[in-house]
This record gives sequence, C-alpha cells and structure tokens, in this order.
Amino acid sequence: MSAEGSKKAIVAALTANAGIAIAKFVGFAVTGSSSMLAEGVHSVADTANQGLLLLGQQRSARRADRLHPFGYGRDRYFYSFIVALVIFALGSLFALYEGVEKIIHAHDHGLESPLVAVVILLVAICLESYSFATAFRESRPLKGSASWWRFIRNSRNPELPVVLLEDSGALIGLVLALGGVGLTMATGDAIWDGIGTVCIGVLLGVIAIVLIVEMKSLLIGEGATESEEAAIMTALAADGVDRVIHIKTQYLGPEEMLVAAKIAMPPNADLQTVAHTIDAAETRVRAAVPQARIIYLEPDIDRSDPSARSAPKSG
Repeated sequence: MSAEGSKKAIVAALTANAGIAIAKFVGFAVTGSSSMLAEGVHSVADTANQGLLLLGQQRSARRADRLHPFGYGRDRYFYSFIVALVIFALGSLFALYEGVEKIIHAHDHGLESPLVAVVILLVAICLESYSFATAFRESRPLKGSASWWRFIRNSRNPELPVVLLEDSGALIGLVLALGGVGLTMATGDAIWDGIGTVCIGVLLGVIAIVLIVEMKSLLIGEGATESEEAAIMTALAADGVDRVIHIKTQYLGPEEMLVAAKIAMPPNADLQTVAHTIDAAETRVRAAVPQARIIYLEPDIDRSDPSARSAPKSG
C-alpha cells in the first residue's frame, strides 16, 4: 500500500482529535473533571502526533543524495518513534499525575455540570469512532489474513499501526473517562474521577511502550517478513540459478526494501549468461515482492556440488 492510505488515516485522525481536544477542554473548564483534563491533554498529544506523522511522510519523500544514497525513507520510522515518546510523556505521565492528585485530594474536588462532560464524551466517542473506522479500513488490505496484533507487530508501515493503537486507546480512554464521571455523579465521590484518570494513564503507558518497542525495531532496521523472504527465495532460485547460497534483506523505508544475495550458478556459465540470469532474477523478485526495489546479486558456484570444486570462481 502506498503512503496515500496512511495519509487518509492520519488526516482523519488529526481532524477528529483537534475537534475533540477543544470540546474536552471546554468540558473541563465547565465541570472541573480531571478525567476530562487528562483526555483533553491526550487529544492535544494525538493531534500533535498526527502532525508529526505527516511531517515524517513529507520528509521521507526527499530524493536520495550523496550523504543518504538510499534515501530518507526511515524518516517515517523516526517520527513515528517520536510520536510514541509523546504519547508516553505528554499523555500517560500527565494522566497518572493528574489522577493520583485527584485521588489524594478527592474531598477538595467536585464536578460541576457533569452532564456537560457526559455529552462531550459521547460526541467525542462518535468522532473518534470515525477516525478509527478510517484507519481500520485503510489497514485491512495490508493486514491480509493475519490477526490485528500480528499486523501491528509485523507491519513495515509505521503510521497505520500508530493511528490504530492511538484511536483504540482514545476510544477505551473515553469509555474510562465516561465511567469515572458517571460513577462520580452516582456516588457524589470525586475519587472515581481520579481512578478513571489513572486508568487512562496506565492505558496510554501500555500503548506507548508497545509503539516504542516496535518503532525502535523499525528504526534500527527490519528485514523482509517470512512470507516475503520465501517469495524472494522462490523467485531467485529459477531459470539458471541453482540455489540461493545466502540472502540478507532490510527495509530502507515502508515501501522500499534492499535485497542482497549470493546465488549459485553453473560453473561453466559465460559472462553473458551470468548477466542475463541476474537481470531475469531481479525482474522475478520485483514482480513477486514490489517493495524489493534495490537488489544486489552476487553470482558464485555451488561449493556443495563436488563437480564444481575444481571449477574457477565466476564472481
């Protein structure tokens, strides 16, 4: 999938979160709910995060140059990693602080016009559901038959897992905030609002840690998935290639993979045959795995073949 699908999901999330953030801060100003304040900060963080993801896509599109001969595709991984840090620092830690403060001083806090908070949270749930549905729809072709957890773990596209987890966390957080406000209304005890806020903080912390781990792995460099590597191996080992001696792959960006392989060829193959075989193998690999855009193949003779041991090395 191109970056267009990711961009649609990001723009939908940015639009929804910006509107939700304003509504939540208005709700906090009217009600004094710490859950509303934590959710407002969460939405501000999410809005900033969508901006960072868009910036990452824009910067990753720069042309390769002498300093970065393989291009800037990993900018998308870098900015997604920053997003995970923002969720942890600005979302989780703030919510935990605010929630603990509310629990400790529950007798000093109360909710004014709690129905306003309930209405705002319900509207926010509707807007967040729209954002989540967009990310869900754009992710399905990329997910295939794998589970959603496996998609998040294995996807080389950073933005869609980020938006999916953000929106999932936002929806669950809104339900937690609604529960905190509702229990405070029912019992008259503001401690429930604080407990709801702490739960939001824990939820955001878990999501942030998952994203930090996954984005760090992508930033360092991940290779092809098992299915992609199997397809590459099958495409290579045909029409003049005896076998693949060894192979290494690495994603240079979400839509660009580097493939380097040593391939065994007949010891008596002449230079023209070798060149034709390599060109044909590269064509087959790109057809099987379109992300494999940069391919380096080194021809060699098969040392496991006794009849080839005395033959001169071809490359």
